[in-house]
Amino acid sequence: MSAKITYIVTAAALVVYLVLVGSRGVMLIQQGTLLTVTFGAAVLVLPGVGVWFLWKNTQFVTKANRLAAELDAEGGLPVDDLARTPSGRIDRDAADEVFARRRAETEDSPNDWRCWFRLAIAYRDARDTPRARKAMQRAITLHDRS
Repeated sequence: MSAKITYIVTAAALVVYLVLVGSRGVMLIQQGTLLTVTFGAAVLVLPGVGVWFLWKNTQFVTKANRLAAELDAEGGLPVDDLARTPSGRIDRDAADEVFARRRAETEDSPNDWRCWFRLAIAYRDARDTPRARKAMQRAITLHDRS
């Protein structure tokens, strides 16, 4: 739940920032000189990119949460029983051990979105966020096709 609240607060802060940037772009365009109109138009690109970024991330999070709920209902959601360091971080050796099992599971069933979902969790636990995101995107794609 705290992750959801953090996401909402961050998204709201981004929206406020995009509105402020957009208003500055409009103010520059209203000045009417060639230079300010050019800068204003360039500044208005930033809110467009920001809105696209926020939309794509929100879609990703929503779909990943839907898959998590479905997997949880099936009883296939991985249990978080990994050893942790005194600071609370997941022990690297424990994460690597689980990752090896998840990778083998995914290699055995490459078209099963459930395996890819669990592999994404293993990547995240191993602190490899880019690969975790790609594995989750693969799980979402496979789920949508089935």
